[in-house]
Amino acid sequence: MVCFCGVSRRAAVHQPHLRGRILDELQRESFSYFLHETNHRNGLVRDKTRKAWPASIAAVGMALAADPVGVERGFLTRKEAVRRTLTVLRFLWRGPQGRQPDATGYRGFYYHFLDMQTGRRAHRSELSTVDTTLLLAGALTAAAYFQHDNKAEAEIRKLADALYRRADWRWALNRGATVSHGWKPDRGFLKYRWEGYDEALILYILGLGSPTFPLPQESYDAWLSTYSWRKIYGYELVHAGPLFVHQMSHLWIDFRGIRDRYMRQRGLDYFENSRRATYVQQEYAVRNPRGFEGYSRNCWGLTASEGPGPRTLRVDGVDRRFYDYVARGVPTGPDDGTLAPWAVTTSLPFAPEIVVPSIRYFTKLDLRAAHPYGFKATFNPTFPDRGPTHNKWGWVSPHHFGINQG
Repeated sequence: MVCFCGVSRRAAVHQPHLRGRILDELQRESFSYFLHETNHRNGLVRDKTRKAWPASIAAVGMALAADPVGVERGFLTRKEAVRRTLTVLRFLWRGPQGRQPDATGYRGFYYHFLDMQTGRRAHRSELSTVDTTLLLAGALTAAAYFQHDNKAEAEIRKLADALYRRADWRWALNRGATVSHGWKPDRGFLKYRWEGYDEALILYILGLGSPTFPLPQESYDAWLSTYSWRKIYGYELVHAGPLFVHQMSHLWIDFRGIRDRYMRQRGLDYFENSRRATYVQQEYAVRNPRGFEGYSRNCWGLTASEGPGPRTLRVDGVDRRFYDYVARGVPTGPDDGTLAPWAVTTSLPFAPEIVVPSIRYFTKLDLRAAHPYGFKATFNPTFPDRGPTHNKWGWVSPHHFGINQG
C-alpha cells in the first residue's frame, strides 16, 4: 500500500519537502512493482517477488487502482494504462467460472492465487471473498477514472460494471448472518466468517451496494455487533491489532464525516478511528513491553506481514519465538520484533505529524538497497542477521509483496 492510492492531498501538502524528495521517490519505486511484476499477456500481478510465485487477485486490484495514480504522476501514459487495464479486465471476464478445481473463479468471485501464465487456480487456494473485494474495488476505481468518450475507456467501464454485477454476495453468506471467508471446490465453504472489525469494511460496503445480489442490511448489522471497543494508552477506538486493518478500506473511500450506526453512537468516524490506531501503534513501540530491539517513536509498525520464522532462538539471554507470515498487532500481539515500514508509510493520511519523521528514519536505514521497489516489506532488528552482509538491522525480508506496494 505504499503507492499511496489513499494518500490525501492534505497529507502530501502538509510536508512539501518530504513530498518532493522522499514520497515522490517512494511512489515511483513502489509503482514500478506493477510495471515489472505483471504478466503483460493477461495482466496478472505476482503476489510477491519470489521466483515462479503465483499471482494474487488482491495485487491485481491494487494495480488497477494504482494505474490512475501512475498516470496522474507521470509514471506511465494514459494510453499505456488503458491498455494494461483492458488486458486484465478482459482476462478476468473471460476466465473460466465454475465448480471445477482449476477454474479462475466461481459465482463471480476469484481464487486468492492464480497461475501467472494460465490464470487458473494455484496453491489449492480458496475462492476468497475479501481478495475478490479488493479486485473489484480496483476495477471500479479504473471505471471511475477512465471516463473519456472513446471505445477503449467505454469498454473499461462496461467490464468493471459486469464484473461487479457478477459477484453473488448472497451466495457468499452461506445461509448465515455474515459473509464467509471463502469456498473450496472439494470442501465447500470455509468455517470462518467476516466478523470483528477488520478489512471487511470495504467488503460489506460493496456487498450492500451490489446492483444484482445485494447483501441484506442485517448482514452489516451482524458484522457491527462483533466490534470490540477498547481504551488503549488513553485512546478509545474500535480495536484491531494489525495496522493494515485501519488502512485497507480507506484506499478507496474517504471516511471523514461518514458514520454508520455504531460510529454515530461512539461519536467518531472511521478516519478518526484509524488516526487513533496509528498513535496506539507508535505508543506501543515507545513502551516496548516485550523488550525488542529497535522499537522507538520513529521505528514502529506491526501488521500482517512476513517474518524470519518459524523458529525459536535465544537472543541476549531471552528465548524468542519468531514467526513467518502472521497478523502481528498491538497491544496483545502476536509480536516477535518484526516491523513493516510500508504499514507506517500508509498511515500518512491519518497522522502525518508522526509518520513523516518515521519515513525519514526508515529512509536512513539500509532497507532499499539493491532493489527497485522501495522499502523492503519487513525487518526484525532482534533477529540476528546471519547472512553474508551481517545487516546491523537484523533480518530483512528478501521479498516485496504486491498488496503492500499498492
